[in-house]
Amino acid sequence: MNYNKKTVKDIDVAGRKVLLRCDFNVPQDKTTGAITDDKRIVAALPTIRYLLEQKAAVIACSHLGKPKGEWKESLSLAPVAKRLSELLGSEVIFAKDIIGEDAKAKAAALQPGQIMLLENLRFDKREEKNDPEFAKELASMAEVYVSDAFGTVHRAHASTAGVAAYLPAVSGFLIGKELDIMGKALDDPKRPFVAVLGGAKVSDKINVINNLLEKADTIIIGGGMSYTFAKASGHTIGKSLLEEDKLDYAKDMMAKAQAKGVKFLLPCDNLCAEEFSKDAQPVAMGEDIPDNLMGMDIGPKTIEAFSAAVKGAGTVVWNGPMGVFEFPAFAEGTKAMAKALAESGAITIVGGGDSAAAVEQLGFADKMTHISTGGGASLEFLEGKELPGVACLLDK
Repeated sequence: MNYNKKTVKDIDVAGRKVLLRCDFNVPQDKTTGAITDDKRIVAALPTIRYLLEQKAAVIACSHLGKPKGEWKESLSLAPVAKRLSELLGSEVIFAKDIIGEDAKAKAAALQPGQIMLLENLRFDKREEKNDPEFAKELASMAEVYVSDAFGTVHRAHASTAGVAAYLPAVSGFLIGKELDIMGKALDDPKRPFVAVLGGAKVSDKINVINNLLEKADTIIIGGGMSYTFAKASGHTIGKSLLEEDKLDYAKDMMAKAQAKGVKFLLPCDNLCAEEFSKDAQPVAMGEDIPDNLMGMDIGPKTIEAFSAAVKGAGTVVWNGPMGVFEFPAFAEGTKAMAKALAESGAITIVGGGDSAAAVEQLGFADKMTHISTGGGASLEFLEGKELPGVACLLDK
């Protein structure tokens, strides 16, 4: 996968119509429809402002929720247009459709330095099917395509990949940063390179572990997925999360790590509970967990060992919490990992989803080099997969 892609700064956009794919998939209040977190809209501002300053006419587009090809008033992008207008301090023209009469008329009338927003792309079922006719209609309104929705680049949809068949395609600043930092971390990391993997399931991280065994110096495994590895190592895990069908895979990975000289760290003690509940009393256990308990977080010795491994790192990639961090009694492992990354002095990259949420909640976000904006996309990035929304961009 080539990560060296052209950005908005590598082409002339002055006076040209630009189709800009954003990620405006924001959470909303179910009763009022009010946007409850505008972080994703704010994240798009640097690219939007740059394009407007360069006197481009910007046709922004995004999906919101999962309307599955049906028009749903509750998933209209109208509130996003309103919020974006407030943030920019100037009008965002809103189209009542996507490639219909209203959108086309407004796009044709759009002047340099103006911005409009199309209605929710997924109101048309052809968007997710990457229908060439739909992509062509979308592209026909513009002269250049700018992709800036990293959370969707792992999907080959009309607005993330299809339009690039009809328009010169470059990245915005958000995707540019993801490719620059994450691409470099995987291709040419500052060593030692430590990967910290957590979360519930081994199955979610199979390809990530496979790919990172070729690149990392140390792999740290925590979270629910660690119990499958513990059982594969001959330990008892009580009622802990187990993927029985992944035991052989876990053994293979540990053997492969040993053969390659990659350190493979598993928890050496655990915080357990009798039941999966936020009110459960934590019980400290060693490597073996008795039948009546389930593992809920890493223990203090493990925190020490994992933190020490991160301390001397040059690059750290972290994807997935160390325990059930949404229950305060079992959040210590995840907190300690965030703190260790923040204090490491290493290039620190936090993959999207739960790890990103944990780092934000714990107040360590500004201490990280980079927090990825895409959950599924950052996972597939770590797997070394070709991302259709990146492959379609012009190479530098």
